[in-house]
Amino acid sequence: MAAATSLFDLQGRTALVTGGSRGIGQAIAAGLAEAGADIVLLAEESEMQESVDLVEAAGRSAECVVLDLSRTRSIPGTIGELLGRRQVDILVNAAGIIRRQPAAEFSDENWADVLDVNLTAAFLLSREVGGRMLARGSGKIINVASMLSFQGGSLVTSYAASKHGLVGLTKALGNEWAASGVQVNAIAPGYIATRVTDPLRADPGRAAEILGRIPAGRWGTPRDLVGAAVFLASAASDYVSGHVIAVDGGWLAR
Repeated sequence: MAAATSLFDLQGRTALVTGGSRGIGQAIAAGLAEAGADIVLLAEESEMQESVDLVEAAGRSAECVVLDLSRTRSIPGTIGELLGRRQVDILVNAAGIIRRQPAAEFSDENWADVLDVNLTAAFLLSREVGGRMLARGSGKIINVASMLSFQGGSLVTSYAASKHGLVGLTKALGNEWAASGVQVNAIAPGYIATRVTDPLRADPGRAAEILGRIPAGRWGTPRDLVGAAVFLASAASDYVSGHVIAVDGGWLAR
C-alpha cells in the first residue's frame, strides 16, 4: 500500500488555472506546483511574471495563456489549440469578476459580464478540457465558488447568481462524469483578503460586521485555499464528486 502522503503527489500532471495572475488563482497555481504539477496560467493580463516566478521557484514549469474570458466565443479555439499540444490533467476555474449595484438599477451589462466570466466561461472550459479527460478516463476539475453560492449578499445580484450557478454546474458535471473517472468539485472560499474584497475591507462598519461573524477571528488569505485545492486535484479525492468544500474560517457554521 502506498504511503498516505503519496496520494497528494501531483508529479507528472499539468494543471490549467484560470485567473492565475493574482489572488486566489495565483495561490492555487503556486500550491499545485509545490505538490508537483506543471502549470498553465490563464489570465486576461499579459503580465503574469510574478505567478511564473512562484511556479518556477517550486521547480515546475509555467506556461502563460492570455485570454479574455468575457469573450466566450474565443474560448473553444484558444483551449483547443492548447489541448492540441499538451495534456491538461487538472482544471481550476478560479477566474471571477464582480459588479456592485442596487438590483433595481442593475444594468444589463453588469449582469451579462459577470455571468459570462464566472459561469459561462467555466462551463465552456469544463466542456473543452473535460471532453479530453473523459476520453482518457481520468481528470480533475475544481471550480472556485463563494459564500455567495449559499447566500444572497447585497448589491451583487449577478455575482450571487453566477456563484449559485457554479455550484449547480459542479454537481451536474460531477453526476455525469464521475463514473468515467473525472471528478468535478468546488471550493467555496470565505471572506478572503483579495482585490475583490477591497471595498468591503475599506468600509469600517462592513469589515467589522464580517470579521465579527468569522469564528477563526480573521479574514482568510489566498494561501488558505491551497490545501483544499491540492486535495481535490490529487488521488486523495478520487471518490469525491459533486462536492463543495467551504474554506471559510467557520463562517457557514455560525
